[in-house]
Amino acid sequence: MLTINLFNGLVYGALLIVMCSGLALIYGLRRVVNFAHGSLYMMGAYLGYTIAVNSNFWVALVAAPAVMALFGVLLDRYGFRLLQDRDPLTVVLVTFGLLLVIEDMVQTIWGKSNLSVAAPQALAFTVDLVGTPVPAYRIGVIVVGLCVAIGLTMWLRFSKIGLFVRAASTDPVTTSMQGVNTDLLSAGVVGLGTALAGLAGVVAAPFLSLSPSMSADVIIDSFVVVVIGGLGSLAGAFIAAMLLGMVQAIGAVYLPDTAVLLPFVFMVAVLIWKPSGFAGSRT
Repeated sequence: MLTINLFNGLVYGALLIVMCSGLALIYGLRRVVNFAHGSLYMMGAYLGYTIAVNSNFWVALVAAPAVMALFGVLLDRYGFRLLQDRDPLTVVLVTFGLLLVIEDMVQTIWGKSNLSVAAPQALAFTVDLVGTPVPAYRIGVIVVGLCVAIGLTMWLRFSKIGLFVRAASTDPVTTSMQGVNTDLLSAGVVGLGTALAGLAGVVAAPFLSLSPSMSADVIIDSFVVVVIGGLGSLAGAFIAAMLLGMVQAIGAVYLPDTAVLLPFVFMVAVLIWKPSGFAGSRT
């Protein structure tokens, strides 16, 4: 039982890495706390469902994030760019309103019934893990999380655009004065962050039930990860996602009655120890 729960915690941590990477990127560059990020994850899952039903899962894995990336660019142009200099309460209200709009749109198009997506045939088998059979698809989820973490790290560290992103997240005014089009850069980053939320939704669809309430199930954990990792820090978010997955897995075994509270207890403990989060700065 413990082995299975630890493995599931690893799977959930990998899913949170994909989900929270986009949230951290958007906050790091636009300084917008996007409460609608969970609904973007849900929207990606439903788009993936529709594409998978009419084609196959692998097409959905590429097409749904691409559609979400386009949606993210439009969202930045007509939403986040206007909210960047507004007070935090206004940002919270607008993004929360966007969450409600997307949830209503999903219910109108796909209905309120729970839906499911079949795992791809190539991963529809089990693998022996220390004497315990585990679904190969869930190992694939871990691989996707690792690929996203490594890919984003390499992109930010070694590419020219990654250098611009890091510079703009630190000082957008000076970066703009150096000739970098920060609005275009921010649109691309928000598009990438939205695509990652959509990718997380597609990846989660074969092992989590699709419902209009699924955004609420993941957005709280996502914000816990981003806060304890350090606002805007990808490295901190990666570490926090895996730790939170393990905390929930162990809690499900030893503290089942209070497992729902463990993410918040974990967040409080980390913030008491280090108020800026794992990789955040006090400034």
